[in-house]
Amino acid sequence: MDRTIDYTPLFAEVSRDDVVQYRAELARASTHAAHEHITRVVTWVIAALVIMTMSLVVVFPLLVTVVAIASGARPITESVAALPGLVIVVVAVVLAVRFLRSAQQSWQQRVRMSRFAAANGLIFEPRSPAPSYPGAIFGLGSSRLVTDHFRTPDGRFIDFGNYTYVTGSGKSRTTHRWGFLAMHLDRALPHMLLDSTANNGMFGASNLPTAFRRDQVLSLEGDFDRYFTLYCPKQYERDALYVFTPDLMALLIDEAAPFDVEIIDRWLFVYAARPFPLADPATYQRLLRIVSTVGAKTLSQTDRYVDERIGVFSANIVAPAGQRLKGSVRWAGIIVIGVIVVAWVVPIVFSFLQ
Repeated sequence: MDRTIDYTPLFAEVSRDDVVQYRAELARASTHAAHEHITRVVTWVIAALVIMTMSLVVVFPLLVTVVAIASGARPITESVAALPGLVIVVVAVVLAVRFLRSAQQSWQQRVRMSRFAAANGLIFEPRSPAPSYPGAIFGLGSSRLVTDHFRTPDGRFIDFGNYTYVTGSGKSRTTHRWGFLAMHLDRALPHMLLDSTANNGMFGASNLPTAFRRDQVLSLEGDFDRYFTLYCPKQYERDALYVFTPDLMALLIDEAAPFDVEIIDRWLFVYAARPFPLADPATYQRLLRIVSTVGAKTLSQTDRYVDERIGVFSANIVAPAGQRLKGSVRWAGIIVIGVIVVAWVVPIVFSFLQ
């Protein structure tokens, strides 16, 4: 991304005709988008039927009552009985207007993002299947997809957007949403993960969906540990120090401190704990700055890396021991669940004994 970025499409006005044309082009270009179009049509038909039903069941009788009261055919006291129906109608109208306005604004943002991508040599997809990346947030759950998806068509492969997946079912069903940036590297590297302290939860618990063994934590010099917890495979500490030099550490603190960063195989991933606000030009500026600073320095720092256990530069692979960090159990979560269970069971046992 060593070129001037044109942000003007993100500020341009988008008319209703622009939205209609974009949606039509999207439907023609993508089978998935065509299915989405059919779904929207069905949704609008159902919404129209609901509105018609409300009109017949609520609005029409309400109007008849109001007219009768106004003409003196019914006592004014009946207006009190009409108030609940009037409130329902007003609330329904307000919600419908807000929904339509929100939907229109969402499509206007998609048009701007599409134009931004076209102006800067990127590919944009409002929605696309989840990539088969090896990172910590990928490959989990079901219903995996990427929204507001940007990627480069050639040259250095860079990919960013918002990633969603679902875990559990029924009442325990949870939708997980992340912002991500992926950058392809030249050299295969050991699995290393920088867990940002800025987005950790209660008691410093990691927000990442995958836990790793604490005996793989490597402390680095200076105040770097205040910003990140570095995990690297056992016996790969020297390799991690080779990669994370003081200048790269400084760039990570300056540019990526709020995010988790993972290096695995030939990939550099940056994870945000919540979706990226990709309608905001500042988001693109920050992501592309991470690419041009942290990404560029990682590339230059590792361009001669070779795993000494392999010893052959041309092989460009990492020995099995360094390919993946060893996972761990989230003991904090288990302890919390245990405390809840004990707090629930003990009173029952005491009441039973009495």
